[in-house]
Amino acid sequence: MRMEAGTLVTLEVAREVPPNGYFLTDGYQDVLLPYAEIVGSMIKPGDSVEAFLFHDTQDRLMATMKRPHLVMGEVGLLEVVDIHPRFGYFLEIGLGRNLLLPYRNVPELETLRPVVGDKVYATLAHDRQGRLIAKLALEEDLAPLCVRAPSTWSNQWVDARVYRPLQIGTFVICEAGVLGYGVIGLIAAPERTRLLRVGELVKVRVSFVREEDGRVNLSMRLPKELGRDEDAERILSALKERTNGAMPFSDQTSADMIKDRFGMSKAAFKRAMGKLMKEGLIYQEDNWTYLKQEETQG
Repeated sequence: MRMEAGTLVTLEVAREVPPNGYFLTDGYQDVLLPYAEIVGSMIKPGDSVEAFLFHDTQDRLMATMKRPHLVMGEVGLLEVVDIHPRFGYFLEIGLGRNLLLPYRNVPELETLRPVVGDKVYATLAHDRQGRLIAKLALEEDLAPLCVRAPSTWSNQWVDARVYRPLQIGTFVICEAGVLGYGVIGLIAAPERTRLLRVGELVKVRVSFVREEDGRVNLSMRLPKELGRDEDAERILSALKERTNGAMPFSDQTSADMIKDRFGMSKAAFKRAMGKLMKEGLIYQEDNWTYLKQEETQG
């Protein structure tokens, strides 16, 4: 079988070639194991060693006894350590060299792309020249590694990492301690307070645990009652900052304008406005909202 970059193989030490290292063989093909890539005690011809195959900077197939964070057929969580303006993202793979995640393998929208320090779920692949590259892991790669969420998670806050950002929502893996990779979850678009990058770690609230598959629906927002208080305070502060205690926003204002100004959905805006009006702090007139006089003076 042809030796292939990205695989972990057991090979026999064929011969030493100073000052470079040792040639390893599978009986059909030889590959160089440089001295710098030997781990542990020195080896000798006739020994069997486990080695990872990769290409060096001159595109030559080489071997290392160092164990990478990821091999072909696995999923790994790899850190973004550098960004090249032409080629893409470099990921730490644990070999003293980095793995390229090409631009073509990340979202087109720049705001959805990772930044240095983010960690992405990735798999190994080959480019047209047979060199190792990374691809973002898909749900079919992650699902077999994930676990069901316990029912006790409902309304709990958990850490989640983005693996697929879409317009309809953001798919994430929620951390679940030592149990597998975690739990698959979805933050629906109305439950996001902003767009999320692939590889970003975000704190989210479990709004619903799906009994049929153990996956979870998530929100970046507080529960409605608490969120209403927070949103109401934001609106009240905006009114108090204006010299006349008035703003050109009301229940009739478009959802996009409300989102841009207050960072909340129109439904949340209306709930918060209703709370403030019920408490006698504001009133609306001709599509404007006003602080009541005593509140303005206070």
